[in-house]
Amino acid sequence: MTEPTTATRRGPLRQPPTLEEVAQAAGVSRSTASRAINGGFKVSPTAQAAVDAAIAELGYIPNRAARSLVTRRTDSVALVVPEPDERVLTDPYFAGSLQGITAALEPTSIQLILLIARRDESSQRTANYLANRHVDGAVVVSHHRDDGLNQVLVDCQLPCVFVGRPWTGSDVLPYVDSDNAQAGRLATEHLIAMGCTRVATITGPLDMAAGVDRLAGWRTALHGAGLSDEAMARGDFTSSGGAAAMDRLLAAYPDIDGVFAASDLMAAGAIGSLARHGRAVPGDVRVVGFDDLGVAVSTAPQLTTIHNPVVEMSRAACELLLGILGGAEEPTEPLIFRSELVVRESA
Repeated sequence: MTEPTTATRRGPLRQPPTLEEVAQAAGVSRSTASRAINGGFKVSPTAQAAVDAAIAELGYIPNRAARSLVTRRTDSVALVVPEPDERVLTDPYFAGSLQGITAALEPTSIQLILLIARRDESSQRTANYLANRHVDGAVVVSHHRDDGLNQVLVDCQLPCVFVGRPWTGSDVLPYVDSDNAQAGRLATEHLIAMGCTRVATITGPLDMAAGVDRLAGWRTALHGAGLSDEAMARGDFTSSGGAAAMDRLLAAYPDIDGVFAASDLMAAGAIGSLARHGRAVPGDVRVVGFDDLGVAVSTAPQLTTIHNPVVEMSRAACELLLGILGGAEEPTEPLIFRSELVVRESA
């Protein structure tokens, strides 16, 4: 006797309900049911309610591809990150950004697409993807001067919000940011208040507005105290970059007694470099970082740092984008968050 197949044992598979069955259950035409499902265009409240009830009763799942043909919407937004893959996967800044954006999208049915827009030949693919409207809008984080995203988004008029001031186009591109200049000044003023007289900085990338603004805040604090602003080394927001920058600073300015690093990862690298050179933190050199996203409590000693509200900023940026997609006017002024100093052991 032939062994029954799985399908035979379980009975015939139930086919999903069709649009025609929804229309029949609702007592409306197929075209009315289609319009009700795909945006409610020219559908009476009574018919909409009947179609909604039929969908719930039958368990109908709308065809997203068909819906997008009608609404010209993809029901998706992009998180665009113009950084190398390895940095996106290891820097807690991006985990915080993702957390904020997914929180904003959670009450909606909109899908999130991650676009890692590396600054090489693949960057054109990202530009084409955005310009061809494969997503309804974009949130851009970690924007650099030469990644071209600001101009691409201005040209194609894709709804977007930047987290961090765009290098150009800040008068037409909506953005959310922290007051990086104020934060850099706050960090440096704390080092000065702790008695430091030779305060160095490890900057972020100077092709990013955040790197430039944090550097400006450091300089403002030093000038206000009548101190030199010579001890500067460029970094790249990575731990290895922070260590290399600290090595250079110690070689050029051996009398350093305070360091403001423009990210916690760079501050962690700087602490490692100082230890290798026999400098105790905070006994010989005080260190202040920037971000407060988890790295700060894993260093020894734990970092005094600037709390950067990354999760809140990313969530606010995505909520602004959702508002624009829903028909709200684009904001004419940026949304600026203030940062706070978190004092721990390193300074």
